[in-house]
Amino acid sequence: MSLEKAQLIELDQSFANEKSGGRKVAVQFNPETLKVTFANQIVQPQGGDQAAGNAGRQFVGAGTTKLALQLWFDVTAMEKDAVDDVRRLTQDVVYFMTPQKSEEDPKKLSPPGLRFHWGTFLFDGMVEGMEETLEFFSPDGKPLRSSITMTLSQQKILEAKFEGEGKVPNQPGQAPLKSANEGDSLQSMAGKSGKPDWQGIASANGIEDPLRMSPGQLVDLNLSAGASIGGGAGIGVGVGVGVGIGVDAGIGASASVGAGFGAGIGGSAGIDAGASASIGLNASLGGSAGGSISFG
Repeated sequence: MSLEKAQLIELDQSFANEKSGGRKVAVQFNPETLKVTFANQIVQPQGGDQAAGNAGRQFVGAGTTKLALQLWFDVTAMEKDAVDDVRRLTQDVVYFMTPQKSEEDPKKLSPPGLRFHWGTFLFDGMVEGMEETLEFFSPDGKPLRSSITMTLSQQKILEAKFEGEGKVPNQPGQAPLKSANEGDSLQSMAGKSGKPDWQGIASANGIEDPLRMSPGQLVDLNLSAGASIGGGAGIGVGVGVGVGIGVDAGIGASASVGAGFGAGIGGSAGIDAGASASIGLNASLGGSAGGSISFG
């Protein structure tokens, strides 16, 4: 199953339908969390017995619902259509904050309606506020990474709408990326997150030097490619037989027979999924026999 990306979709002036030919922006990385806030407009009426503390409060207006989220953009993580300034990506998001001319009244300016759509989550509203943080600059001073915190608002209490069967798929890559700090290694970052397989994480993220992470480098700690199975067995058998006969009656005679047999079998096998595979087997077999007879 492919990873579904959240989308920012421009709405028409009714704030109910997608605008024909309007902007549609797929986020580069899905947000970590979505914060939904509900509020009602309630005031204290004048003339109430406030001293007695029993003045009733009144609902005077429609409720509001707000959605807050954070989006990340990183030009260093792009595999194709690479750009050298992250603002070339974020300008499509800033568009939803910019007042546009009304089709009915060109003199009237207002921000366009925006629909945030991600899987079964849908929110229609208007951008109330936006904050962009630029970081990780190139040697010539161009920003390569940006985070945008935005708040959407709508003048009603949002009712949750569900689509599909309501199953929660276990998909890799949906978790947010972790940013490396100065002096961090991938092993320390993985250890803090309870991920012992830092070698598999390095392989899955394409990190060539996990011991020296660049400050601000983003890593998906949920990606891993590692599994190992190992086994060893040894068998040893040894047999020895000795016979001796001696006769002494003026004429001496003696005889001896000796035989020895030894065998050893050893084997080892190892499989490392996602990285390498090796199988080894060794065996040895040896035997000896000797005899002597003498008369004197």
